[in-house]
Amino acid sequence: MRNFANDNSARRFKAYVSGLGTTQLHLRNPWIVAWWSAAFPGFGHLLLSKYVRGYLLFVWEVLVNINANVNLAMVYSFQGQLDLAKDVLNTRWLLAYIPVYIFGIWDSYRTTVDLNKVYLLAERENHEFNSFAIGPLEINYLDKRNPKMSVLWSLVMPGLGQLYIHRVATAAFVIIWFVAFLYLSHALEGVSHLFLGQVEQATAVLKPEWLLFLPSVMGFSVYDAYVNTVENNKLFDSEQKKYLQRQYQRPSFRVGKGAG
Repeated sequence: MRNFANDNSARRFKAYVSGLGTTQLHLRNPWIVAWWSAAFPGFGHLLLSKYVRGYLLFVWEVLVNINANVNLAMVYSFQGQLDLAKDVLNTRWLLAYIPVYIFGIWDSYRTTVDLNKVYLLAERENHEFNSFAIGPLEINYLDKRNPKMSVLWSLVMPGLGQLYIHRVATAAFVIIWFVAFLYLSHALEGVSHLFLGQVEQATAVLKPEWLLFLPSVMGFSVYDAYVNTVENNKLFDSEQKKYLQRQYQRPSFRVGKGAG
């Protein structure tokens, strides 16, 4: 029997299934990826499964943003307090923030364009890829799942949608950071005061510099889980089609005029 594992016998293959998740190439809109990098540096690279680069840019964003008081300045700007916004900014950190922020947007756009080209070449080469992985800690395999369930679980708790489709590394990263942002922003404490009708206390207890991270993380979790569920379903259909053709279709079968 032939071995269809990814053994580097092909120049390119479009997917790899491992215990930590399913990594695949598929067509992406470079502008959408760049937009996510603008919303939060690192997110665009995580969408591309460029995990190390994405993690580094994410941690950089949190570290420099907090020290430069970027989020706090944004809050004052939204309130029309422009003088306070200018006073609160720490230029020593801000000048280090800007070039890396721009690099994240540019690099995610450039990488998306390159990976789209690689996908087209891999699709043309049509090499086999593994669809099942079993190890001492995890089992992962291609199957079809419901994109709506991915969105629902991501709304309940960011990261659960990624766990649903077995993107373990991204799920762990998102969950850990979302919980950290919840704790540091005192968001749940503010919600508790709000339920008790203590609006002023709810507002006073919040830390806006940490609170502003939450919408970006939740939005990314929903989008990433939905898109990858859809693409994993397409990958399952593609692999299943190739398997059925290889096992059951006669080599002499031709589609078109004169077939049969």
